[in-house]
Amino acid sequence: MGKIYVVGLGPGNKENMTFKAYDTLKNSDVIIGYKTYIELVEELFPEKRLIKSFMKKEVVRCEETLKLAEEGNVVSLISSGDAGVYGMAGLMLEVAKDSDIEVEIIPGITSANASASLGGAPIVHDSVNISLSNLLTDWELIKKRIDLASQGDFVITLYNPKSNGRPELINKAREIMLKHKKETTPVLIARNVGREGEAYTITDLKDMLNYQIDMFSTVIIGNSNSKVIKNKIITPRGYKINP
Repeated sequence: MGKIYVVGLGPGNKENMTFKAYDTLKNSDVIIGYKTYIELVEELFPEKRLIKSFMKKEVVRCEETLKLAEEGNVVSLISSGDAGVYGMAGLMLEVAKDSDIEVEIIPGITSANASASLGGAPIVHDSVNISLSNLLTDWELIKKRIDLASQGDFVITLYNPKSNGRPELINKAREIMLKHKKETTPVLIARNVGREGEAYTITDLKDMLNYQIDMFSTVIIGNSNSKVIKNKIITPRGYKINP
């Protein structure tokens, strides 16, 4: 009998992949995933059977993964970051619920963690992740979550912040946050983390829209105590430091 692993790749480069994730892929018969993610690993595992899937084909991808495993293959279904954070883990478990095939989740470094490490320590205190993609979640609910997280003074990490199909949602999200957060609240914009073209910008809530934000970006907005020291954002936990 085969087996399914749902593997989080982390940002995409080998250096930020866990040993367990690497070993799991190395010991798999088949690796399947969204085409961009397959392109991240095809040089590492050229000997493997690699299957590229496309956006909005997530259910089909999981069904194909299950079929391959039922044929006796060890199959790795891959996601960037952590497969349990806006990844394929939940859907794969649902698709395989009536099967005898075992599904094991292999965690990875999330986009929030990888991005935060570039820009300092912005999420070292209470924080939330919110995706601005309204393909699967109603925009009214997303707005409510942004509003309540801002009221609660959480650090907010925005996933999928902007695309060609919804360029205005990041603007609306910022407007909601400005109701409860100061214009001077530090903001980290990280792009292509762990990949070619990796870069980050430290700005604030007032000026954040003046910088490039796209689907390769993660945006982290601080809380009322977040501050910038030597071009790094720190969100203090409250430790007393001697002067």
